[in-house]
Amino acid sequence: MLIVSPHLTVAPKKASQRNLWLLYQNMSLLKRLKMEFFVRSLERIPCPRCSSLKMKVIGSRKRKYITLKGNENILIIRRLRCQHCGGIHHELPDILVPYKRYSSECIETVISMNEPISVPADDSTLLRWRNWFSKISFHFLGCLQSISVQLYGYSKVAPTGQSVLHRIWHYVDSTYGWMARVVQPVANMNFWVHTRSAFMA
Repeated sequence: MLIVSPHLTVAPKKASQRNLWLLYQNMSLLKRLKMEFFVRSLERIPCPRCSSLKMKVIGSRKRKYITLKGNENILIIRRLRCQHCGGIHHELPDILVPYKRYSSECIETVISMNEPISVPADDSTLLRWRNWFSKISFHFLGCLQSISVQLYGYSKVAPTGQSVLHRIWHYVDSTYGWMARVVQPVANMNFWVHTRSAFMA
């Protein structure tokens, strides 16, 4: 509930004007409010570097991301240190793509182009996502093939006549959430390509 102190503002003479002014103040306050969520995984994920299960929580940090509706949410994610190799990792939920400020749902919508794009981002950001995916898609395909061999002893052979995206879908399916199903195994197996900020040379 929002409570506005009437003595903080100069009330206009008419009651309707005063109500509009209080409504304006409440709406401007709501724009500044941001949702914060604490993230904690229930599964034990091994260290991506050495596969050790001895991970110790050493702190937390805030991570902002923008949803498909344009809301900016804040996640409080845990920082973990591997007791075996000393590597420090951040526990990201599968709704995020590493080093991206938008949710994986937004990026998936732009890359799939199955429906009219309603992502709250400018055209240069959408073009940057498409360029990023076209450059890294062959890496994702190779990682999924390698993970399939490591886990199952064989790799499902994707048809070569199709696009790279359709060949990736051969491993993770093309239904909603395919980007999260690509990102999670690639990042957890330490195959993720670390990228730099778009504003750095």
